[in-house]
Amino acid sequence: MAFGGFTKSQTGQPVAEINMIPLIDVMLVLLVIFMITAPLLTHAVKIDLPKASSALNIVKPENIHLSLDAAGQVYWNDQPVEPAEWRRRMAEAAGRQPQPEVQIRADGELAYRKVVQVMSDAAQAGLTHLGFVTDPQATP
Repeated sequence: MAFGGFTKSQTGQPVAEINMIPLIDVMLVLLVIFMITAPLLTHAVKIDLPKASSALNIVKPENIHLSLDAAGQVYWNDQPVEPAEWRRRMAEAAGRQPQPEVQIRADGELAYRKVVQVMSDAAQAGLTHLGFVTDPQATP
């Protein structure tokens, strides 16, 4: 390696060699930093995340479809029903074996208390399998 001096006898010609010492120093400092921080990054909390599926729900004939529109009208398998009628049908469905699943589809603009009223009526009738049907959001 060629080193320059302070004498005026030499002309100021450029050195053709790259000084590697600063590059090696930086590399060793980064190596030490990564050796210290790597064990800290491997510690993780193990949790069981729920699995979501976007597969279509296969409709079984024993499912009951309850739909609630924005006006609060309740539809039992796409037929409009009054409160007394859906309570009677729920009590009848609760007595069947195996018990059917009630799938509730409610309009987004509907007041929450109407959905809770239908759920409460289902629970009082003895129906234990309740589900909510939603439309999956399209990812932008």
